[in-house]
Amino acid sequence: MARRLPSDPPALPGFSHVHVLGSGGFADVFLYEQNMPRRQVAVKVMLSEVVNDQVRLMFQAEANLMAQLSSHPSILTVYQASVSSDGRPYLVMELCSSTLSQRYRMERLPVPEVLRIAIKIGSAIETAHRAGVLHRDIKPSNILTTAYGHPVLSDFGIAATLSESENLEAVGMSIPWSAPEVLMDETAGTIESELWSYAATVYSLLAGRSPFEVPGESNKSTDLISRINRAKPRATGRSDVPESLERALNRAMSRKPEARQGSVLELVHELQAVESELGLSQTAIEVAMDDWALATVAELEDRTRVRPGQAAPMTSSQRRKRRRPAAVDDSFGSFESEAAEGKMSRRKTGMSPIPRTRGMQTIAWIGVAVAALVVVLGATVTLVQLQSGSTDIPTVSDISATVSTDVVEFSWLDPGLEPGDSYQITTTDNQPPLQQREPSFVVDAESGENVCISVTVTRDGKSGAASAQKCAVLP
Repeated sequence: MARRLPSDPPALPGFSHVHVLGSGGFADVFLYEQNMPRRQVAVKVMLSEVVNDQVRLMFQAEANLMAQLSSHPSILTVYQASVSSDGRPYLVMELCSSTLSQRYRMERLPVPEVLRIAIKIGSAIETAHRAGVLHRDIKPSNILTTAYGHPVLSDFGIAATLSESENLEAVGMSIPWSAPEVLMDETAGTIESELWSYAATVYSLLAGRSPFEVPGESNKSTDLISRINRAKPRATGRSDVPESLERALNRAMSRKPEARQGSVLELVHELQAVESELGLSQTAIEVAMDDWALATVAELEDRTRVRPGQAAPMTSSQRRKRRRPAAVDDSFGSFESEAAEGKMSRRKTGMSPIPRTRGMQTIAWIGVAVAALVVVLGATVTLVQLQSGSTDIPTVSDISATVSTDVVEFSWLDPGLEPGDSYQITTTDNQPPLQQREPSFVVDAESGENVCISVTVTRDGKSGAASAQKCAVLP
C-alpha cells in the first residue's frame, strides 16, 4: 500500500514551519521554529479527515497524560497543546531524534548501551504505572533520543488510565510487541502486558528484530500472532548477551501473566544486576519514591541500586509492613558528663549536690550489674548461635503449592527478611538458582510433570539453610 503524502502544515501563531518530520495513521509531525523563546520544536498535528469526537478525545487525553508525566527525564516533554485555525488539534513537543529505531535494525547495539536505555525507559514506564497510566504501545520506534543522547518514551496516543483499561478496545496495537493476552482480546492492557511489551522491546534492541520474527521465514501478522501465543522466543543469538539477561527477558515474555515479574521495576532491578555482572556501573533508576522527602541522599542512592547476584527490593505495595525495631536510647552521656551536668543543674535550682562517695558507689554497682548482664547476654547469644548453626539468617518453612491448568504457584510466609535480603529459588529443571524478594514463585509445567523447589534466604552474600523441598504434580 502506497504511503500517503503529509498534510499541509497549519499556520500556528508564534511558530514558523520548517519541514515535515514524519507521518502516522492519525497525525503528521512537523519541524517548527518557535519565535519566543527561540527554539526548534516538533509539532504533532491531527489529520483533518480522521478528526472526530473519539479521536479528539484521544488526542486530548494524550496531551493531558504527556503534560502530567513529561517532567520525568525519560518521557518526552510537551510544551503546549491547542487547536489550529483550521480545526486540527496539535501538540508542541521537545525535538528529538528517532535514530534508535533505525540503528537497532542496521547495526548491533552494544549490550551496555541497551541496558542503559532499558533501565531509563523502564523507569519511565514504572513512573507512568504509579500514576495510574498505561502506555499501551511500547515498542522501539516510540523510544526517541534527545539532543544530549538521553532516551525518552514518546507517543502516549493510545494510552489509558489503569481504571479505564478494561473498557477500552485494543486499538492501534503493534503486533510484534503486543502481549498474547492483548492479541487474544483477553484485555486491552494491564501492567503485566506492558511488562511483556517492555521486555520485547529490550529484546529487539539486542537482537535487531522483534522476539518472534524469524529471519528467512514468513513473518506476516498471522505468523507472529501464532508464535507469540506459543510464547517460545528464540535466543537473541548474541554471544555477548549474558544468560541471566536472556532468562530475565524470557520470564517477562511468559505466556501466563502471573509467571512474569511482578512489575516493570522488578525487571529493571534485574537489568541492574546484569550490569554489575558485566562489571558496569549501575544505571540509576529514575522513579520517584513516596517517602523521598524523608530520605537522605545516601538512602535514595542505595534504593536505586542492587548488589550483584542480589534480588531487587519489593515495591511499596508488595512490601510487608513491619514494626520498626525499638530505637536505642542514647540519651545517657558518659558518667563524668552526667555527674557534671547534675552538679550544674542542682546549683541552679538550689539543690544539694550528691556526695561524691555515694555517686562513685552507685557507679560501681551499675558497673557490676552491666558486667553481669553482658555475661548473661553473651551466654544467651552463644546458645542461640549454636542452636541456629552460627547464623542469624532465617529459614523458610511451610511452603505451599497451588496447582492450576499449566502452572504451579509456590508460596510461603516471610520468615523475617531484612532490607537487602533475598530468596534464592532452586528448581529441579537444572536451571541456575533465581533471586527475588517476593514470597511466591510460579513455574510453568505440563500435565503429569513433577515440579519441585527449595528456597534459601541470602544475606550479605551468604546463604542460610535451605528449606525442605516442596513438590507438586500437575494432573
